[in-house]
Amino acid sequence: MDTPVIELSGVKKSFGPVDVLKGVDLKAYAGKVTALVGDNGAGKSTLIKGLSGVQPYDEGIVKFNGEAINIHDPRQAGAIGIEVVYQDLALCENLDIVQNMFLGREEISQLTLNESEMELQATKALQSLSVRTVKSVRQKVSSLSGGQRQTVAIARSVLRNAKLVILDEPTAALGVAQTEQVLNLVRRLADSGVAVIIISHNLVDVFKVCDDIAVLYLGRMVAQINTIDTNQADVVGYITGTKSYDGDN
Repeated sequence: MDTPVIELSGVKKSFGPVDVLKGVDLKAYAGKVTALVGDNGAGKSTLIKGLSGVQPYDEGIVKFNGEAINIHDPRQAGAIGIEVVYQDLALCENLDIVQNMFLGREEISQLTLNESEMELQATKALQSLSVRTVKSVRQKVSSLSGGQRQTVAIARSVLRNAKLVILDEPTAALGVAQTEQVLNLVRRLADSGVAVIIISHNLVDVFKVCDDIAVLYLGRMVAQINTIDTNQADVVGYITGTKSYDGDN
């Protein structure tokens, strides 16, 4: 627990003359859920795209389990254990749960798809997260609710033995019951030893499930604080720039 799964120090990213990230520091620990919050344009998406290898950082130090690394592309990020569940979930509606979970990394046996092995692994991944809302792993994704789809996307990262899972607005457009299911799933994911980062605008959800909160403001990390040591009003102040954080970031 003393060594973060991911640690960013002085991370910078520019697009032409526009400085989007201006020396950002961030830590995320195994078994903990870290919220990444900030107003639109604060730099959240750019920060995550750097971690996922989509848009590598220009400067700064990235450490994974204490070792300095350079993440150049998404394949490399996935190989070391960084998985991102984007808001659109990247699921194929015409395929079933098993096919979606193994898309692009199918199990092969004697030159054919090993359907039984993939089905077994998909079932185990869902069971490891205590998922009970999915009747069959052979259901088409088109038949699933929004919460169930989010469940499949998160379970896919478990299947890939992720060490860090980044969730982009996981409860957006979900109803109350589905939101509760997804938040419980996120908590179980962290309790299994995975480091979780959630990007969210919903501070109610953040305070329900997150262990600490990192606040970006205009490309700078203005606070990273334990959830129990702050409140929604203060976090809104950090997000809007009307309040400064005096503690140790």
